[in-house]
Amino acid sequence: MSIVVFDPDNTDDVDWKDRMRHPMAEDPAGGMWLSDTEPSFINTVKLRAERLARLRSWMVRDGYGGVVLFDPYNQRYATGTRNMFGYFLRNSTRYFFIPAEGPVVLFDYPQSYHVSASADTVDEVRPSKLVWSAVSGKDGETVRPFAQEISDLLKSHGDGSMKIGMDRCSHIQAVALEQEGCEVVDVAGAILTEVRAVKTKEEVKCLQASMAGAEAAVAAVREAIKPGVTEQELFAVMYHEVIRQGGEFIETRLLTSGQRTNPWFGEASGRVVRPGELVALDTDTIGCFGYFSDFSRTFRCGPGSPTREQKTLYRMAWEQVQHNMSIMKPGMEFREIANKAWKIPEKYVEQRYTSVMHGVGMHGETPFIAHAMDYNTYGRDGILLPGMCLSVESYIGEKGGKEGVKLEDEVLVTETGIELLSRFPYEEEFLSGEL
Repeated sequence: MSIVVFDPDNTDDVDWKDRMRHPMAEDPAGGMWLSDTEPSFINTVKLRAERLARLRSWMVRDGYGGVVLFDPYNQRYATGTRNMFGYFLRNSTRYFFIPAEGPVVLFDYPQSYHVSASADTVDEVRPSKLVWSAVSGKDGETVRPFAQEISDLLKSHGDGSMKIGMDRCSHIQAVALEQEGCEVVDVAGAILTEVRAVKTKEEVKCLQASMAGAEAAVAAVREAIKPGVTEQELFAVMYHEVIRQGGEFIETRLLTSGQRTNPWFGEASGRVVRPGELVALDTDTIGCFGYFSDFSRTFRCGPGSPTREQKTLYRMAWEQVQHNMSIMKPGMEFREIANKAWKIPEKYVEQRYTSVMHGVGMHGETPFIAHAMDYNTYGRDGILLPGMCLSVESYIGEKGGKEGVKLEDEVLVTETGIELLSRFPYEEEFLSGEL
């Protein structure tokens, strides 16, 4: 596998910040133009139709008359619509009824129906029956009308099935539906594992567009690293560029420096970066078209050169990512990947990253491939399939050590192997020369 590295001393090097920026323009045919090595169109109409068809195919196969979707990510997948995304991550007042065949009905927040009413995947918009329950605490007053309306829809459009899938709801809503004659099934995990794990070609284009924006944001952070800057200022640079590139939000605040890089999972703070220190970040970005971009890089604040210890940490993290990408191929069992994964040196095992690799789609998704030592606790059986997108992880840092290195790349599983989606270069100063 060819590895791209960044050489700051090469004046002929590519301007990565410009190269990673992806100008987009509306296409009259319903697509978006993605700047890449070969121009291609993201057909958003096809994107929505194919995703909805995958969901409905799964519903028909398992005998569901319909599903009710509360989770904004699942709503986005099924219909391509969003409304006050962050608000509805915690507030279950916007929901969809999607039958296996028939009209898709959106129950939306009052006075906001126009936001999604024109979508080709939405046939009808009604006022939410649960709109005030989350703030008034009076769920008992809303649950019966909610259940009656959903059961009526299921009777009309469920093709004889009263089996209804729910991805998120309170127990009293489920009980009320059962009292109306519905068979309620929790499908939160099933939608991820059975429907969303394998990406369509249009989804892959969305992932590429999202990645280009995230890479531009990381390039901006790299450029802004200098003595005296704070972690929060660097995180603000990244967030600004994500939004400017057409992204939506960053799920985490994983950007740390110096001793705060060890252990991993610290959040950006007001700490001032000093010369010679490492700066590590994880993008965790909900980017263009609502698709996740998840890769990690570690940089060094100049002037000077990296220490022997910094080079050692970086090279091990790099080797872990490269090895684990090199073993991936379609048809592999998840447990086989875990067993063949790079062997972490003993002194770094305790602070290992939580997975060898994990799925990527509209956020971190299935599959989650645990380390062999953790497989009986966290591991799940499955097979790597073409169309799956995964982020390959590494964190190398000794318990009590001065610093740590976080690296990660995002790949697409193809019919013959993998394709690298994250193309941000590694740092030549860590990989070149002797230790």
